[in-house]
Amino acid sequence: MKRKTVLHEMAVQRFKEGYNCAQSVLLAFFEQWDGKNDLVPKIASGFGGGIGRCGSICGALAGGIMAIGIKYGTNEPSIEKRTKSYELAQILYKRFKLQHGSVMCRELIGYDLSHPKGLEMARNMKVFEEKCPHLVRTVTEILLELDKNSN
Repeated sequence: MKRKTVLHEMAVQRFKEGYNCAQSVLLAFFEQWDGKNDLVPKIASGFGGGIGRCGSICGALAGGIMAIGIKYGTNEPSIEKRTKSYELAQILYKRFKLQHGSVMCRELIGYDLSHPKGLEMARNMKVFEEKCPHLVRTVTEILLELDKNSN
């Protein structure tokens, strides 16, 4: 239970430091599972706000799927070796959608971040302080459960 709390806090703290949702989730798990690498959080930079603020797939969810790839993915062009990461990514996706009703950033937060006015409204309504940390926490919870059950 303590590990769960620590990772939640790490992911949410990263978000509060200014990392986007995808970077926050990926960093917390990468540091826990693999250590440090200059590509993390850099590789997740474009996923915040539903891929570059386009409102598509939630960045926290995308970061979680990248974290699954780090631990369970492969560098080989083998379908068989990708199976585990596909299975876990599918479970994460489905559980997140079941819990929140959508995987789309725009639907989850209620604002279109691709337009300056929508971004300003989201900031004014404290979406990034109130809604997004909850989404980061959800992905973290699901990933911890999946990791526990996969080892």
